[in-house]
Amino acid sequence: MNSPHQVLPADEHNLALVAHVHPTDWTNPTPDGRYNLVVIGGGTAGLVTAAGAAGLGAKVALVERHLMGGDCLNFGCVPSKGLISAARRAAGIREGAAFGVTASDVRVDFAAAMERMRKLRAGISRHDSVRRFAALGVDVYLGQASFTDRDSVMVDGVELPYHTAVIATGARAAAPPIPGLNQVPYLTNETLFSLTELPRRLAVIGAGPIGCEMAQSFARFGSEVHLVEAMAGILPREDRDAAQLVQERMERDGVRVLCCGKELQLSRGDGETVRLRVESEGAGYDLTVDKLLVAVGRAPNVEGLNLEAAGVAFDKKWVKVDDTLRTTNKRIFACGDICSSHQFTHSADFQARMVIQNALFFGRKKTSALIIPWATYTSPEVAHVGLYEQDAQKRGIAVTTFTQPLSGVDRAILDGETEGFVRVHVRTGTDEIVGATIVAEHAGDLISELTLAMANKIGLGKIASTIHPYPTQAEAIRKVGDQYNRGRLTPKVKDLMTRLLAWRRS
Repeated sequence: MNSPHQVLPADEHNLALVAHVHPTDWTNPTPDGRYNLVVIGGGTAGLVTAAGAAGLGAKVALVERHLMGGDCLNFGCVPSKGLISAARRAAGIREGAAFGVTASDVRVDFAAAMERMRKLRAGISRHDSVRRFAALGVDVYLGQASFTDRDSVMVDGVELPYHTAVIATGARAAAPPIPGLNQVPYLTNETLFSLTELPRRLAVIGAGPIGCEMAQSFARFGSEVHLVEAMAGILPREDRDAAQLVQERMERDGVRVLCCGKELQLSRGDGETVRLRVESEGAGYDLTVDKLLVAVGRAPNVEGLNLEAAGVAFDKKWVKVDDTLRTTNKRIFACGDICSSHQFTHSADFQARMVIQNALFFGRKKTSALIIPWATYTSPEVAHVGLYEQDAQKRGIAVTTFTQPLSGVDRAILDGETEGFVRVHVRTGTDEIVGATIVAEHAGDLISELTLAMANKIGLGKIASTIHPYPTQAEAIRKVGDQYNRGRLTPKVKDLMTRLLAWRRS
């Protein structure tokens, strides 16, 4: 029987990973008195909280039942970006002819690409290792945490009394109610990265960020990919123009997108295959695939915590917190995916920093004050921060929108990456940025300039007056600022300037 902490395949890289994040020879410490802080969960939110609090002199215990590093390291950001990088290389070679670079045979060694990912993940895992956090002064306990009352936690029969606790147990993939799903084998993000052979035919249910990233990557590796989404288009929460650009690119990469999917039914095919029947835009489809990836649905990791004993309220989506991340028990806080609608590693990181201040030092930092950007790492990438135009309208905020297509940016033209744009919404009558979307090959890197501007109340006019290196794709952001400045040149202002210049010629 496999260990619950085993990561497949059990090669040297995954063995090294587990040796860092859940070592089998680890002996839990013996508690010595009351802790300032007991942190439950060793993902990003828990690790940042524990390390930061210990660094400030707090007596800290960190409890993790599975793998340190959480989803991001083991089943999310890290392995997925390893695959995406390999898939981009393959696509770049195939598209090289447009640059005068040709390759007679492009062959993807999927097993080698996956091994590279596992090797790099194992190296990165040192930063999240049990022994590193113990060296930082954190008492690390491996096991299931369970609240015994409002001010103590039990781990493997050992009681940990605390002044304050933090719940940072994250969330996991949850199977949606699809007819037949419980009768067929399927992958989630927790099992996808254990593959060692490329599936010839792959179906992906859910066209959110994970579904789109993996659908495009596997198509670039050479799989026949079908992407099923119940909504009218992919990336339903994103700007519609942005989503359409990504969908067109994915379809050119070979992804068959079945939007408005209705009457989805699953059943077993021959052997380990899965039969998928769905109606999309008035047409019926009956498909057989070798692997099925379910990339929709999340559930909070609350099992076994005995939150009722601690007086902590929760529901099927998350643990309930106020704007300071305090739960219904004033001595218990929560942060990260367990309590946030923004389920991103960087969001968890900054929520953890808030919790340290609020829980230990009487702070009143509020999550509503955070300006959180995000990115989907398709090709091209989609990055966003702040409000969408429709969000602003719902809030009664009048906005003026400026869009700079990449087709008007020299570096994007030279890179052959003109499919994209920078779109910025400002409060009408001002240069205050209230939201922005970028579609570009490296949009996730570009969005930080606009996030910095919003966080520090730097207006779009100031960005226009900031020198950007030429030629870069970031120049598109300055060009949006130029559009704003040109908009200030009203006919009346232009007439006055024309009169002034005419007077100076006299």
